[in-house]
Amino acid sequence: MAVYKFDRVSIMVCEDNAFVRRTLEDVLRQFGFERITMCKNGQEAIENLKLLKQAKNPGPDLIVADLVMAPINGLLLCRWCRSAKETPNRMVPFIMLSGAADQDYVGSARDLGATEFLAKPFSGETVYKKLLEVIDFPRQFVMNQNYFGPDRRRKKEPPPGETDRREKAEEDCTVVYSAEKMTKPKAESDVFLFKPNNYLQEKCAGGRMNPGERGEMPTAVIEQAEQKLERAALDFTKWAQDYLGRLSDLCTQALLEPGRRTQQFVEINQVALELRGQGGTFGYPLISTFGKMLFDSSREGCREDDAQVEIVKAHVDAMRAVLREKISGDGGEVGKALIAALREGIEKQEKARKAKNDELKEQAGG
Repeated sequence: MAVYKFDRVSIMVCEDNAFVRRTLEDVLRQFGFERITMCKNGQEAIENLKLLKQAKNPGPDLIVADLVMAPINGLLLCRWCRSAKETPNRMVPFIMLSGAADQDYVGSARDLGATEFLAKPFSGETVYKKLLEVIDFPRQFVMNQNYFGPDRRRKKEPPPGETDRREKAEEDCTVVYSAEKMTKPKAESDVFLFKPNNYLQEKCAGGRMNPGERGEMPTAVIEQAEQKLERAALDFTKWAQDYLGRLSDLCTQALLEPGRRTQQFVEINQVALELRGQGGTFGYPLISTFGKMLFDSSREGCREDDAQVEIVKAHVDAMRAVLREKISGDGGEVGKALIAALREGIEKQEKARKAKNDELKEQAGG
């Protein structure tokens, strides 16, 4: 089996969280990547890609982008890469990275042309496996009047806008082996299949490999990447405490300025997403558990009353306890007790909310 080397491969990483961005860069360098372009958000990535196009540069061999960013998120960046004339390579492998790995988010990423989806929290091994997936199993690209992107038939799903896509046999499609000229099909029933050479595998292997041949990295390299993440966990505690401090500030503001709670809960949800995505990466899976609970309870349309603010504060207290006591893994009995206490606190606030609503109804009826 071939041993892949990534020093010949260029990769663009787009992540708005500075701590995560630095950590992911460290992991990639541990894997052997040397040509790494780091971007703070989708807008910076697009500006960078436009300059590469103007310089007649083929662009990065691979893009990894976080889903939730501002002002341009990973979904919009992916759509731009697949559709814009200014992009240097419309078929660049695109890995979407996000702590929101729910089916709706994964589906949206695929609908817009993402090649793969990497869920946070990630480990050295999960990043490695996702890279191998992209390198060893490249997808042909599909173009019809409504969609351009990686073929989704591996998942037995049609591309967006073509519900009977799987009924069309490959021999009935137009197969294209070069991506130099891309013209949208004129007829609604026409489907183009793009099957370029696996240039990414050739770069990693240092030459063309036989059909079906796979590659790997030395096990020691993966272990070293995991050790890198373990060392980063020391910095994660401070980073997480800063986010918990921000959540506490938002709770205080929400109680003092009830008229601005919608915006405050939007930010609470964004911070919860960050905590959900990173806890497990740095050895604190309970932070990811509590972060997900807070993320789900602060979604758009959630209640914005005082009880909901107290529920947010209960989540903050639980996560602070995890960091203070350095509770790693699932926490054993202590972890179970923390989860039970949080759920009890949530139930208490919901009962208080119901009692208050009943009282208001009784007063209105009287």
